[in-house]
Amino acid sequence: MAEPAAIATEDLAVAESRRRGRAAGLNKSGRFEPLARESFNDGWDSLDDLPPLKTEVQEERARNIITRNESPDLSFDRSINPYRGCEHGCIYCFARPSHAFMGLSPGLDFETRLFAKPNAAQLLERELSRPGYSPRVIAIGTNTDPYQPLERGYKLMREILEVLDTCSHPVAIVTKSALVTRDIDILARMAERNLVKVALSVTTLDTKLCRAMEPRASAPHKRLAAVKALSEAGIPTSVMMAPVIPALTDSEIEAVLEAAAGHGASEAAFILLRLPLEVSELFRDWLLRERPDRYRHVMNLIRSMRGGKDYDARWGERMRGRGPYADQIAKRFALAAKRFGLNLRRRKLSTEAFVQPQKGGVQLDLF
Repeated sequence: MAEPAAIATEDLAVAESRRRGRAAGLNKSGRFEPLARESFNDGWDSLDDLPPLKTEVQEERARNIITRNESPDLSFDRSINPYRGCEHGCIYCFARPSHAFMGLSPGLDFETRLFAKPNAAQLLERELSRPGYSPRVIAIGTNTDPYQPLERGYKLMREILEVLDTCSHPVAIVTKSALVTRDIDILARMAERNLVKVALSVTTLDTKLCRAMEPRASAPHKRLAAVKALSEAGIPTSVMMAPVIPALTDSEIEAVLEAAAGHGASEAAFILLRLPLEVSELFRDWLLRERPDRYRHVMNLIRSMRGGKDYDARWGERMRGRGPYADQIAKRFALAAKRFGLNLRRRKLSTEAFVQPQKGGVQLDLF
């Protein structure tokens, strides 16, 4: 019988050949699961026989589509997420821990086991038609990307926009995908009534880093091309550095904002890297694999801005951090935005034209 030391455990690390094109290297069980899975090499090379991971999609018949929040850190109180999980696979995504609520791993499961809500547009029309509904800007793309590759086939985002366009309801969109340009026809119509603005998240201009960090998102030059196409169509467009990663991408702040302005963006914003719950281990594992020479520097700076921890979830600090280095990032960003003519005026979308749908699936009132 082999001694325990002779058994080489993988600690749930997934072989590179199986996860090609994915960012996460781990796939640990969700934190709510009673049992934990562990892969190990038993000497029979059975792990070598496992097939490459493929994207699986499960349709979910949602009951509600508008999610409410009361966060003082956010500029909106309602949002829509037509998908769960995200094939873009951004290693730093703060939404990864939400997959644990589905009994899945925030690691590779988040990138490969996705959920689509095919009744999203119908639910939206129903909820907008409810008596007493008061319109305010709906944010889309706040949790997972509405224009991830899955959208090419499902077209849920386009259906949602058609409902919002018909009702003249304002919407703010955030995405890392050039696929957003597919819907320029609808977005341009809404922009004429001051009903829409779009933000492209551009974290780096380094194509190689982008491919490792955001493996299935659009390349940086394609996102900037989308900014240009949207702005030329009269759609208010901004660029977000979300997140800024110290000692990895913060050196690009000025370059990203210059490129944003050069492609027609009118506004810019940033969010400091957030590492809640399982994201911390996933990001640290990725950093050791992809940028081992930067590991100590990056993590030391993160902890210097998070009170000595990987993450501090307190209101007012989770998006920006605190301390000298966090202040320096904020000041550099503000100065660069001013230099390139960004954020001179913040656009406020209008709710005045809203027309409530007529009984959009709501049961008729009893007499």
